[in-house]
Amino acid sequence: MKSRDTLVRLKRFQTEEKRRQYLQIETMIAEFERMAHDLDREIATEQQRAGISDPNHFAYPTYARAAATRRDNLRASAGELAQQLDDARAAYEAAQEELKKIEALGERERGLDAIDLPARGSGGRVRISASA
Repeated sequence: MKSRDTLVRLKRFQTEEKRRQYLQIETMIAEFERMAHDLDREIATEQQRAGISDPNHFAYPTYARAAATRRDNLRASAGELAQQLDDARAAYEAAQEELKKIEALGERERGLDAIDLPARGSGGRVRISASA
């Protein structure tokens, strides 16, 4: 029975770790999107200040060009993280299902351990354990 409890605790820990990974990736994506949005505003401000919005113009602001490159990199990274988020979600859901199965099996075994059956001919009760 102790090994079952240990297994349940291990699976709970693993499930919680998968949940933390999922939330961490989700947070990173949100942060990247926020940073990209901030860069969009800075690019627009710089273009407005310079009066040039065409990136191919020879006098286009260097800062706006660098910020646009950074923004594009952030969005690409967020896109790559979206795939990792899907994988992390699937791993978390699988870990949850496995934990539920193990917990249900443990509950079933505990229920079987508590069953008392009358003993034949002895007038006493015999306890049946799951290991029998």
